[in-house]
Formats: sequence, structure tokens, C-alpha cells
Amino acid sequence: MARIRLFSVSRERVLKILYICTHNRCRSILSEAVSNHFGQGLIEARSAGSDPAGEVHPESLKALTSEGISTEGLQSDSWQDVSDFNPDVVITVCDAAAGEVCPLWMGATPKLHWGLKDPSALDGTEEDRLQAFGDCIALIRQRLEVLMDVASLPSERWSAALQALGAKSS
Repeated sequence: MARIRLFSVSRERVLKILYICTHNRCRSILSEAVSNHFGQGLIEARSAGSDPAGEVHPESLKALTSEGISTEGLQSDSWQDVSDFNPDVVITVCDAAAGEVCPLWMGATPKLHWGLKDPSALDGTEEDRLQAFGDCIALIRQRLEVLMDVASLPSERWSAALQALGAKSS
């Protein structure tokens, strides 16, 4: 259920989101692409990893393409590669419930955690795997709605709103 937004997208700045994960090849890549596609000029997203794989998972690209989301420019980056990005919020996307170790982002930037199951870890048919990627994309879109609400606020209110979201996700 998509919400219709009526507002001007000309703003003094956009909400900058950095998605991080260990390998930056699947969930963080999906989050970056979905955020940039549906961010409506309010959000600019990048992704990076603490130990990047060096390539984007092929099924991530296939799933994004099947959803009509651009894959142009997506690459598996180290967080050193995005050191000049200066995000307004850092979001980890690893699945701690599955025993994954999430990278630790240092600094005063507000942090959120979106535990996303790794669709590339699913054993099953190609159809099952594509469904798992589609489910992950749908969950990212759902969570993005909350960030769109933050991004539509005046930028001087972002930090407090993001910190409040962080407290709720802890």
C-alpha cells in the first residue's frame, strides 16, 4: 500500500543514507538501489561493506531489473570508498538473528538496524530464490516509507527524528 505524496522535491538538501553490510553484494546493494529509485528526490543512498566481496551478487541485479529498478553504477564498495559521502544516517542490514556479525560503524552519525534475511543464502529453486529477493525488496520498500517521512521534515529536524527511530529499533 503505497502512500501518495504531494510535495515539491526541490530542497536545500537530501537525506543521505549509507547502508552497510559485511560483503556489500546483496542486501546493502538492494537497499541502495531501492532507496535511490523510490526516494523521490528526498533521499540519496550509497552502500558499502567492511569486507566487500568485490562484485554485486548476480541475483541482486536480476531481481532489481525484474522490479524495474536501475542497476546502473551499483558496485561492491569498501566503506573507505565512500568516506567522503557524509551520511545523515547509517543503516546496517545484516541478520543478527541468523548469527551474522554486523559491521560496527563508529562516529556520531545516527544508526539504525534493519535485520534483513540474506536472500542469496537460500537453497532452493531459481523461482524460490527470486521470490526471496522480491520479498527482501518489498521489506526494504516498506521500511523506506518511514525514512521518507523523516526526509520530508526540515533538515534541522532529521537528527532528532533519526535518533528516535534508532531508539525504537534497539
